[in-house]
Amino acid sequence: MLRFSGAGVSDVGRVREHNEDSAFVAPYVALVADGVGGAAAGEVASATTAYVVSATALTRFGERLEPLVVDAVAAARASLVHGVRMDESREGMATTLSVVLCDGARVVLGHVGDSRVYLLRDGGLRQVSRDHTYVQQMQDTGQLTAQEAASHPWRNVVLRSLDGDPGSDPHDIDVVELDVREGDRLLLCSDGLTDLVEDARIAEVLRLEDPHSAAAVLTQSALVAGGRDNVTCVVLDVIEGPLVVGDGRLLGAVQEAANIVDPAAVHLPDAADPAPRSPV
Repeated sequence: MLRFSGAGVSDVGRVREHNEDSAFVAPYVALVADGVGGAAAGEVASATTAYVVSATALTRFGERLEPLVVDAVAAARASLVHGVRMDESREGMATTLSVVLCDGARVVLGHVGDSRVYLLRDGGLRQVSRDHTYVQQMQDTGQLTAQEAASHPWRNVVLRSLDGDPGSDPHDIDVVELDVREGDRLLLCSDGLTDLVEDARIAEVLRLEDPHSAAAVLTQSALVAGGRDNVTCVVLDVIEGPLVVGDGRLLGAVQEAANIVDPAAVHLPDAADPAPRSPV
């Protein structure tokens, strides 16, 4: 059976006062969520989304992956809407989300925003998520080249995200099956990495044998390049092995229970638990 073996690192960076990134790493689910910069309570949006999505995925292991992703994201959005109703100062809070789920045979990606997912296979790197940004839209319509987009002043303008607006489409997320096999390596990361570190350097570091070392060196590369944003990197090896039971690891803002909006309201595990636990 396929599963993930990996690790992650999340760092506040050299400029920001607190970390608005959240991440989760477990054998059958991993994700990165980045609270949208400049919006209210970005850390609450990312932490709530990371917790709700990971808990939903773990408690429903074995179900068909595509509707599971849609349901998990809808539950997260409902929690964000509830969070704004509880505290109007949170109005405008939003987050990106990149989540990968594995059922032992297939891997499915759920993605919204400008965090990214890359696949390293046989030493070659390619991006398997699509940025939901203004400059990506301009690239798609031929108005910008990739080189121009990399330095465009609006490159961080996100067109789609998870937010607490009750009028938002709860299913506005890309859900795609990934072509992965044993020996592949996945990288999930926030734009605190990709805004500062070129793909060639990312590929070079991902060739390190140990996933934790790769995640740590990638994070350090972003810090050396200026670290002007929070940076989170999750590195996953796709491996074959028996079904396992194990707790996941929470990273970043989701480690603080106070950042999670009323998880009991959506029948989630106790927010004080160190991490959602796989029922497998």
